[in-house]
Amino acid sequence: MTSIAVIGGGKIGEALISGLVASGVNAGDIRVTNRREERGNELREKYGVVTLSDNSQAVDGADVVFLCVKPKGILAVLGEISDSLAENDGDTTVVSMAAGISLGAMEEAVSAGTPVIRVMPNTPMLVRQGMCAIAGGRFTTDEQVETTRQLLTAVGDVRVVAESDMDAVTAMSGSSPAYIYLVAESLIDAGVNLGLTRDAAQELAISAIHGAGAMLKESGDDPTALRVNVSSPAGTTVAALRELEESGIRGAFFRAAEACAARSAELGAPADSK
Repeated sequence: MTSIAVIGGGKIGEALISGLVASGVNAGDIRVTNRREERGNELREKYGVVTLSDNSQAVDGADVVFLCVKPKGILAVLGEISDSLAENDGDTTVVSMAAGISLGAMEEAVSAGTPVIRVMPNTPMLVRQGMCAIAGGRFTTDEQVETTRQLLTAVGDVRVVAESDMDAVTAMSGSSPAYIYLVAESLIDAGVNLGLTRDAAQELAISAIHGAGAMLKESGDDPTALRVNVSSPAGTTVAALRELEESGIRGAFFRAAEACAARSAELGAPADSK
């Protein structure tokens, strides 16, 4: 039995709670805090979790604490719960679900030796199709990292990475769902331009993207092979691909990923270096 505290019952917090309960974690072993009493009541009625308003009370005796608050609030919450964490009998693993806040900054905000894990999630975890990258801090054990990894599989796939890769991870999975939404939006508009109704264009584009994603994940083939399989010589797909290549689609994604990673690094830099 693992006792879990979730600090923050917003979208990410609720997605985590929903996945954990659905995966078999006892709802009574999950304590959730939220600033609004109404929201706490909603989560308790929907999932059966224990809801509290006091963060320090929530982490008392917890095995794992998930911080599901905005990045700007992470260090303040850690300062608030630090004493309670230090008083727990065993080592409580603190898991940040916020982008940009480094392991070093979080470790400085709690008692020396507190195991801290940094996670870069993405929004598809809201439908249990997320991708979470996790990096352990100086004081985490392999067992604590594995426990966290197993818990996060309730909302999708999980990959353990080095913290030095987190800016690249942000570009590749944290922010990339927005790239796909932009592609979908563009395809829908293109379909309307060709004379389709918006409803028809939306259904066709979204279904194609969903199916292509499933093939990428489940077929075992790499993207190049899958693209080649759709591209008959001198056919319609090749004509479209030529236009995309001549418009610089690869370069656009290179530049977008680099800009995203650079902004991630900027947001995670110490305040005195900005």
